[in-house]
Amino acid sequence: MTETTLSFDTLDSKDRMQLMKFICSFAWADLQVKSSEKAFVSDMVRRLELSGTEQAQVEAWLELPPAADELDPTDIPKAHRQLFLDAARAMILADGSVEQEEAENLALLDLLMR
Repeated sequence: MTETTLSFDTLDSKDRMQLMKFICSFAWADLQVKSSEKAFVSDMVRRLELSGTEQAQVEAWLELPPAADELDPTDIPKAHRQLFLDAARAMILADGSVEQEEAENLALLDLLMR
């Protein structure tokens, strides 16, 4: 992922937290959060300029994944869907390998957002 690949300028606070919720769920796709994935999340927190409260919530999602019923891809605004998909793809590539569960979750996210 490069700085030019993902632009977060159009996301409001609610959308930024929704994005982080999805990113954290992808970090958990293979049932473990690796240090490289935590580093990716930290970079995203910095780039999104999250508040202290928002950062604390993201850290909580790295300890315990977001509830599945809180992750509805159809709730993602259409204007942001490609951004969310690109960010999820970058998340699963963060550790240098793509597990089957991660690939399946990404394909499902893509399908559900169409």
